[in-house]
Amino acid sequence: MLRWLVVAAAVTAVLLVTAGTLVAIIYTRQHPGVTTEPSLAPIMTASNPATQPGTSAAPPTTPGPSASSGGSHPTGTQPGPGRPPVPARLAGKDVQTIPTSRPEVALTFDAGANGDGLVPIMATLSAQHVPGTFFLTGDFAGRYPAAVRAIAAAGHRVGNHSLAHPYFTALPDAAIGRELAGAEAAVTAAGGGSTRPLFRFPYGDRDNRTIAAVNAAGYVCVRWTVDTLGWQGTSGGITTQVVVDRVLAAARPGEIVLMHIGSHPTDHSTLDADALPAVISRLRDRGYGFVTLDALLNS
Repeated sequence: MLRWLVVAAAVTAVLLVTAGTLVAIIYTRQHPGVTTEPSLAPIMTASNPATQPGTSAAPPTTPGPSASSGGSHPTGTQPGPGRPPVPARLAGKDVQTIPTSRPEVALTFDAGANGDGLVPIMATLSAQHVPGTFFLTGDFAGRYPAAVRAIAAAGHRVGNHSLAHPYFTALPDAAIGRELAGAEAAVTAAGGGSTRPLFRFPYGDRDNRTIAAVNAAGYVCVRWTVDTLGWQGTSGGITTQVVVDRVLAAARPGEIVLMHIGSHPTDHSTLDADALPAVISRLRDRGYGFVTLDALLNS
């Protein structure tokens, strides 16, 4: 009986890998400029998805609550014991651009719902030798640990996007601390390494109090220069061309681009993943290179 159970498990694993590989091959044929690595094919197999439902990672159409663009932090925000302080130049802010005169752009990807666009996104970044920064929720890390490991193994930067993707302005400071710690623990446990010191507010929802609470936990708050709106999907009137045009219209040194990994919940489009090859190509045509948000920390 034990021998038959082992054989059945092996056959199941082969079928899963084969199915994932077929998905990658189909995507490659539809996007001849992109090559997919076989190791990426099975990474989006969810781990116990029935017990951890997805959370919507889409920010609201309108900008989040206003926050201070500066503040008085002469020595930086001092977090708890054992955590490095947030640099004074980044404390009290939800940073929208990397302060630089160099033609550099940071492509960032939020993951909180599903991972439908991750295989093509990873394939494009690999083929074009472009680094990315991935803001992951703890729920996503718990459901897709292989995806988290693949992101880290490819050399991309990971950041904290909360545990369960709530509206932070509705939370007391203690609950904010639990959201940050829960996401850090889940991403680390999945093999993604530490998310510190990068954090992005779910839905872009923040105010001065929540920024201070996040800083106190040792995180720099990072917003975006432009939201592609790919998360609105084809049912929201967005196309891949709209995604590309929005990125190019906002192009400037230090631009931070917000994209999403997940598909639209009803039309199942993955517009950010589909537009990514053209986004990279068109920015390069304008003389831009690509960096992770480590460039913000080192500015």
